[in-house]
Amino acid sequence: MTRITGRPRALLEGKPRFGTLATTGADGAIHQVVVWFLLRGDTIVVNSRVGRAWPTNLLRDPRCNLLVEDGYEWVSVGGRVETVTDQATAQADIAEMARRYQAHDPAEAERIVREVFAPQQRISFLLRPERVIEHHER
Repeated sequence: MTRITGRPRALLEGKPRFGTLATTGADGAIHQVVVWFLLRGDTIVVNSRVGRAWPTNLLRDPRCNLLVEDGYEWVSVGGRVETVTDQATAQADIAEMARRYQAHDPAEAERIVREVFAPQQRISFLLRPERVIEHHER
C-alpha cells in the first residue's frame, strides 16, 4: 500500500470535497460517479446504497480510481478496494460522511442519517492506494 502524504493528504483531509470515482463496467466501459469519501490513515472509504452500478462494478472488479480536485490542484488515488458488507460498519461510515459533508447543518445531517440512510442496505469500500498522483500549480 502506498502512503498518502504532503499535499495530497492535505487536499483529501481538508474541507469536504467531492471525489470522482471511476470503476470498470461489465462491458469494460469506464463508469464514473461523484462520491463522498473519508480518509482514514492511508485508506480511502467510500460508501453506497447496495444495488447501484458502481458498487456492483467493484464487487466484480475491485480496481478503481478516485480523483479529488480543488481548482487546478488535484490528487488521483488508484488501487483495489476491500468490501465491507457488515451493516453496522457501513451505516457508521455513511453517518460519519453525512456529518462531515453536512457540518454546516448538524440537524440536517442527523435527519439524513435517520430518514434516508438508516432504512437502506449500505456497503462500504476501503480503497488501499497503489498509486498516488498529484498536480498543483507551482
